[in-house]
Amino acid sequence: MDQELEGTVKALLQKAGESNAFIRQDVDATLDCMVQHCTPTRSIGALLSGGLSHLNAVVRKCTAQHLANLVDKVGAVRLLSGGKDITDRILPAVTKLAQDSSQEARYFGRRMLLSLSSHPDFDKILEKYIPTKDLPTVRDTVFTLKTKGLGEMPQDTQSARGRRSLPGSGTVRASSLTREPLNQTNRESNSHYSCRSQTQSIADKNEYIKQISGLLGSKDFKERIKGIDQLTADCQHNPNIVFDAFKARLQESNSKVNLYALESLQKIIHFLKDNLSQVVNILVPAIVDNHLNSKNNAIYSAAIGAIDALISNLDHILLLQPFCTKAQFLNGKAKVDLIEKVADLVKQLYQRKPQMVEQKVLPLLWHLLGTSTHSGTIHGRGGSVRGATANLCQALYTQMGPSLIDCAASQPANVHKDLNEMLRTKSKHIQYVGREEH
Repeated sequence: MDQELEGTVKALLQKAGESNAFIRQDVDATLDCMVQHCTPTRSIGALLSGGLSHLNAVVRKCTAQHLANLVDKVGAVRLLSGGKDITDRILPAVTKLAQDSSQEARYFGRRMLLSLSSHPDFDKILEKYIPTKDLPTVRDTVFTLKTKGLGEMPQDTQSARGRRSLPGSGTVRASSLTREPLNQTNRESNSHYSCRSQTQSIADKNEYIKQISGLLGSKDFKERIKGIDQLTADCQHNPNIVFDAFKARLQESNSKVNLYALESLQKIIHFLKDNLSQVVNILVPAIVDNHLNSKNNAIYSAAIGAIDALISNLDHILLLQPFCTKAQFLNGKAKVDLIEKVADLVKQLYQRKPQMVEQKVLPLLWHLLGTSTHSGTIHGRGGSVRGATANLCQALYTQMGPSLIDCAASQPANVHKDLNEMLRTKSKHIQYVGREEH
């Protein structure tokens, strides 16, 4: 597929600008599959060639959104390694999108810029690949993002324009919605399509997808909540969840819908379990971005609940890379929480997959020791970033023993020094607590 990728993506992006919401949703679903299964560098090149300079703002937004998912998947270290046709293309493209006239394209551009800025040599790389006249603007943008955060994702208003109700079904009335769980009668009625999912035709399934996507993309927030309720009820019978439309509800600006989606997601994860494996790399950012740094305690708690649901219901191997990626790029209490989650995964996974754990977690640890561990005033579930990093050090040392220190020998001197200091401090703390308990 890689050979035909550029032409295929270009054709898909052209369709992304159509007014029909269902066509746009199908395009998004196809591009999500590309992000998951095709060679990342080829996918990045195809998106940049097909949509970066498109005149249609919707196409640029679609390009930026899937490019952002690829940036999360590949990581700043690889993207800014200076490789041919990677760094020299991705960095100018990201800075361009970060200044785009479209609010939505600009959001994803700035999300990528914030991720890439975590690279320890980002400023030097910026000077190499960005024209001198543009550097002050880019640096100002990065400074603002790091001090004020990314903010909430703009509402996608176009997604509701093509909404359709099923022929003969009428429009679902918002007044019929309550926040209470669906009773059995309503569940049977609202799960009309899932109850006959084993015998329905492909056409019927397509009609169901159109209906549920229409609800989830409605301008009326009550109808969007209604769509979340119906999807939650149906997914236990039909694992082909309409994830793209649901993901937008996790990222929208309406806090009521946002919270309801996060709470419902915990049930969906329980129902679908490893059926979510194909979308984990997109699902984790949708949960943690903004939510783990939210000042709304209910949203924060629901996001933690969704992360815990993933840990309880999915193979931990699926979660290791996305957790490590987000732990590296997030700031604030979200960073602390994700580092703690990675430390928990180390304890669960190391005996089963030692090489994988070392491959994924050690780069995160070196990054934290080299750049983030002095942020002692940032607090989350486990305290400061430094405290969470110390816990990660201890979790790895418990599993790896002295070989962890041997691995650190190839790192810069300050990393090696900080590792030894943290292990000594943690060991003394454990001994002290043990004496107190006795």
